[in-house]
Amino acid sequence: MPLISRRTMLSGSLALATAATLAACSSGSDAASVYFLNFKPESDAAFKEVAATYKEKTGVEVKVVTAASGTYAQTLKSELAKSNPPTLFNLNGPVGLATWEAYASDMTDLELTGHLSDPTMALKGEDGKVYGLPLANEGYGLIYNAAILNAYIATDGAKITSVEEINSFAKLKEVAEDMQAKKGELGIDGAFASTSLSPGEDWRWQTHLANYPLFYEYRDAGVQDSKDVKLTYSDNYKQIFDLYLANSTVAPSATSAKLVTDSMSEFALGKAAFVQNGNWAWSQIAEVQGNTVKEEDIHFLPIYIGVEGEENSGIAIGTENYLTINSKASEERQKASADFLTWLFTDPEGTKLAAEKLGFIAPYDTFVDLAPSDPLGKEVVTFMNNDDLYTINWVFPTFPSQEFKNQLGQHLAQYASGNEDWAAVKDYFVTQWAAEKA
Repeated sequence: MPLISRRTMLSGSLALATAATLAACSSGSDAASVYFLNFKPESDAAFKEVAATYKEKTGVEVKVVTAASGTYAQTLKSELAKSNPPTLFNLNGPVGLATWEAYASDMTDLELTGHLSDPTMALKGEDGKVYGLPLANEGYGLIYNAAILNAYIATDGAKITSVEEINSFAKLKEVAEDMQAKKGELGIDGAFASTSLSPGEDWRWQTHLANYPLFYEYRDAGVQDSKDVKLTYSDNYKQIFDLYLANSTVAPSATSAKLVTDSMSEFALGKAAFVQNGNWAWSQIAEVQGNTVKEEDIHFLPIYIGVEGEENSGIAIGTENYLTINSKASEERQKASADFLTWLFTDPEGTKLAAEKLGFIAPYDTFVDLAPSDPLGKEVVTFMNNDDLYTINWVFPTFPSQEFKNQLGQHLAQYASGNEDWAAVKDYFVTQWAAEKA
């Protein structure tokens, strides 16, 4: 059965009251419940808090299950095969839609779809219909601790007099290497937090950092996807990765055992000045026991890789997470899932929770006057509104598969440990890309 449009339903408080009444009538049954399989481990607690609030308001149960880092594809496959599968789940762009097309609902006529601030952000199939709605705009770059940078600037022979002078790879390299040389004086273990290359923990390098050479290659070719890539900017990818490895809190040989939480803890405890991550990382920093990083000291720098004109670049902003409703769920549960999404992204209480608890910078017209409460979310909004800088678009949703990224991560780990040279990394990237795209 097709998904019923929310445009045919009552809205606002009356709709919530109606939903609560219906839920009460079906007490003891999960017929109208929602099961959300969440992609982001760092948002697990916040989503469960949102779910509890929704149940309190409507009586509708929202079960939140979060896949472990790097296991979403496998978990989704397993859960969809069960008798009580997710009614709401994530698609990671066109590749995800191609994989799970049989389970993705037509969301073209949903009320929420009409609230998109930019309709082109919807995930569409080849038939032009909407099968996924963006969860949020997010941004990532080099997070830095201004207190440590200011302490460095005060040292003799510092390479900069203000952080604003770091606007190219050459300057970033000069500063990072000088900070590494002065780590004892600065009371840090390294300029950069550790590069986490343990399997499942390497997404910052095999996805987020790998986005950069592909972004520039696509830009040069004037395309948004490609069946063949040359990795034209391979040397740029290598030199920023090398910079992280050589000026870190740990030796390159130790990175294959490191987790993202290790890296974030090092930054939170003031052991490193920089860490590559996104706006979702504020909670990971703030909640570390013994955290020394103050809210006013945490900021973003763009990631510079040595491309001409990069002084005019901003941070990487986009989305890979699109929500879809399971087309194989009962009509009642499909509708319950649509109602939950509508509440989360259009109701005043829902949008407030999305902005404040989940830190969403959601691309819907209902969020125009809502600003994220966390410092990194605020910085993303600032970069989004800076017309003097070009945005590094998220192109990694075009990567062939999760397995492609997993194996790329393993090649990066072998390179970091000295067991492979960079040519092997590039060869894998180009050869396997072509094979999988074919």
